[in-house]
Amino acid sequence: MLVSAHRCGAGGDRARENTRAALDDALALGVDFVEFDVQRLGDGSLVLFHDDAVWLGGSLVPLTRLDLATFAERAPHFLRYDEVLDALAGRARAHIDLKFTSPEHLYADPGSTHEVAAVRRAVEVLGADRLAVTTLEDQSVRAVRDWADDTGLGLLVGLSLGRDVTGLPVVRQVRTRWSELRPHLRLSGSRANLVVAKHTLARLGVAAYARRRGLPLLVWTVDTEGSLRHWMRPGRAWLVTSNRPEVALRVRDEHDRRHDRRRRRWSRLGRMRA
Repeated sequence: MLVSAHRCGAGGDRARENTRAALDDALALGVDFVEFDVQRLGDGSLVLFHDDAVWLGGSLVPLTRLDLATFAERAPHFLRYDEVLDALAGRARAHIDLKFTSPEHLYADPGSTHEVAAVRRAVEVLGADRLAVTTLEDQSVRAVRDWADDTGLGLLVGLSLGRDVTGLPVVRQVRTRWSELRPHLRLSGSRANLVVAKHTLARLGVAAYARRRGLPLLVWTVDTEGSLRHWMRPGRAWLVTSNRPEVALRVRDEHDRRHDRRRRRWSRLGRMRA
């Protein structure tokens, strides 16, 4: 059972999300994965940031209209993409959550998309077996999967289920949630080889779907101790993302100790019967 530190391990402190201070704390804990959000600026620079816009001069400005210098002036404590990849090399695996898409015409050639460019760089630094890629967008998953297959890479790419539907028309909210609770068409269409679900959706049938299909399951974002005890049981999920990775690691250790005690007990009984 693997543990991922959400947004570089910032916990409940929004000011620490996707920052070096949070990353260093997560690495010191010894987590298996570090999750971080990747945005693409207007000049093509990749940065760690969750939202797609920042406040500048009293206006909310999309990141696609900013260059790196302007973004860094507004948010100097956020990491650049290459910084986090270099920091993770040899220490932990990367859970890369892509928050951007490409112009529609680029999807005809997956290797030319912005998403593939970002993933290609991560593969160069970390290796394909040291990362998992997730996104909310079906076409982004398909582009990365097609590119990975064309280049012979065994890369895990997941379609995230659990999109925020706040503010959407009611009909679209219902359609979105239905497509997530019955994800077969979207997962097969995007060619995702990793099932990624918010913990509430996972309990409502997505976890069972992943088991039936023999696909690894990534559950996000699991924070209460009760939920962590549920999802950290062996066989429940492949990877659990949490804002409280220290608790997740403790719960995993407790499960491991109980398993070891049971294994030793059955081993002694087996020797006695023999």
